[in-house]
Amino acid sequence: MHVLAPIDGSDCSFRALEFAVEFTDRYDGTLDVVHITDYEDESIEQLLERARTVCRAGGSDSTPELAFDVGIYRMRYANKIGKDILELVADRDIDHVVMGHHGGNTVDRLVIGSATETVIRANRVAVSVIP
Repeated sequence: MHVLAPIDGSDCSFRALEFAVEFTDRYDGTLDVVHITDYEDESIEQLLERARTVCRAGGSDSTPELAFDVGIYRMRYANKIGKDILELVADRDIDHVVMGHHGGNTVDRLVIGSATETVIRANRVAVSVIP
């Protein structure tokens, strides 16, 4: 089983990563951990280091990575991120996606959308949503 765990630095994305590490270990799977961004700075490196720590603590040899999308321009509309995740699903032959979900308020979801909802609604891959 090939699992994708997209992270965004939020606590819920790291809870999802912890779940994904356990899940892939239990089912002898392969885990890809990605952060989709259009830039790289010290905060991104800290995010990746935190992800590496979670993976190591769970016994995973997965190496968290950046996936660059130069078209998101710091205004990271969630539906665009969701589409980027779906592209990774297709390109990497992913079987399962494990994602966190912020919940968010109604205005945020109407204006920005939800990357998790975009992936779920596409109905292309199994998705576990971790609050």
